[in-house]
Amino acid sequence: MSSTTQGARARARLEVTAAIKDEARRQLAAEGAAKLSLRAVARELGMVSSALYRYFPSRDDLLTALIIDAYDSLGECAERAHGKAADAGPVGRWTAVAEAVRDWALRHPHEYALIYGSPVPGYTAPDTTVPPASRVGLLFIGILRDAHQDSGLTEPPRPPSCAPRPSAWPPTWPLISPGDGRGPDRRLGPAVRARRVRAVRAVPPGRGGPRDVLPARGGPARPGRRPGVSRRGRRGGRTSRGVSVITTPG
Repeated sequence: MSSTTQGARARARLEVTAAIKDEARRQLAAEGAAKLSLRAVARELGMVSSALYRYFPSRDDLLTALIIDAYDSLGECAERAHGKAADAGPVGRWTAVAEAVRDWALRHPHEYALIYGSPVPGYTAPDTTVPPASRVGLLFIGILRDAHQDSGLTEPPRPPSCAPRPSAWPPTWPLISPGDGRGPDRRLGPAVRARRVRAVRAVPPGRGGPRDVLPARGGPARPGRRPGVSRRGRRGGRTSRGVSVITTPG
């Protein structure tokens, strides 16, 4: 077989593959990825389904090809914008890439939904999708790395309403705290919470344990407790709702 014949067959295969992908993208826009069907694609192209299976053995193979194409198209768009803003600072490059990603998503909403939307039922993306999916993320990581090395990245001033509040809980408290400085996370199960509390209490003094912050027994009230109120009703009377009430001299 001559090289000319082989080249013609290769070109024909590329053309048929491109036509299959274009029809599949039209189905994505009309029906969604979950309803993508090889038989429907073959019917619209005037092909028998057995002929289409020679190009894509299964629906998942066709989905994988569409996903890789979408990631590559988005990556090329982002990289092109990054190259045009190469002389700008980190903020300028970051903005250029972000705007390019947004513009691509607006031009290709169905492909953007395919790669960043809800997972397709019954489909598991293979490892071949990882390199093209990493292109945009690697651009952003590179911008952050350059900004850190050049000291060009600074934290903007925070408004007073967003200033962090100091917490009286020890640094080890996040092991059992939801992060708001109010004590143990009540969403944890009792057994898990008890194990974590024991672990926090076992931290030696001077290493951020509760002994470094919380007062000993008989000292001031712990954070989150109001003076004069007993949670377990050890002092004072108990109301009908189980709340301990303490009366003090007027």
